[in-house]
Amino acid sequence: MELVSTLIDLFLHLDVYLDEIIRNYGAWTYGILFLVIFMETGFVVTPFLPGDSLLFAAGTFAALGSLNVALLFLLLFVAAVLGDTVNYWIGHQVGPRVFEQDVRFLKREHLEKTQQFYEKHGGKTIVLARFVPIVRTFAPFVAGVGTMNYGRFVTYNIFGAFLWTGLFIFGGYFFGNIPFVKRNFELVIVGIILVSVLPMVVEYVRNRAASRRASEAETA
Repeated sequence: MELVSTLIDLFLHLDVYLDEIIRNYGAWTYGILFLVIFMETGFVVTPFLPGDSLLFAAGTFAALGSLNVALLFLLLFVAAVLGDTVNYWIGHQVGPRVFEQDVRFLKREHLEKTQQFYEKHGGKTIVLARFVPIVRTFAPFVAGVGTMNYGRFVTYNIFGAFLWTGLFIFGGYFFGNIPFVKRNFELVIVGIILVSVLPMVVEYVRNRAASRRASEAETA
């Protein structure tokens, strides 16, 4: 429970924590941000790390001059591409065993939901998943299990990483320091999270409705 409250506090006050990191570590901040984005996209056991909100917050500090926006974008774009690549190959090596049996630290339902996401969207999943928390972390892993060959995966991976990092970093850069956004940063972060998870909620509601209709049809 304490871990959950700590994570919530981290997400809601990313601007405060990132400001402290920049003050204490200076140029090393780039390395810390690189590592967080790499881990959030690269390891299926770390989907709880901040992604969208961290990119947005970093963009706002770049607008203040605390970070170089071009260097920030380049490094985090590379981190996102490398993260998905590592995740793909982990899935390629150990993925089949994960689907056959329960493995500690991996939630089977997350894998199954991601597989369903693939069945609906095909190869575009790698691009679309960038904007959906949890699915973003599991999508390259599932792709590595055998859903997509590596050559095709690389194309979607690079394109998706470019869109994802660019949208949120430059979104923070251009809009993060608007007075209303600065005064209500927590609400903006909550809004980003809600918009990110909205596709999952919509998909869940649609699946529930479809299952209910199928059950009613069987009993009719």
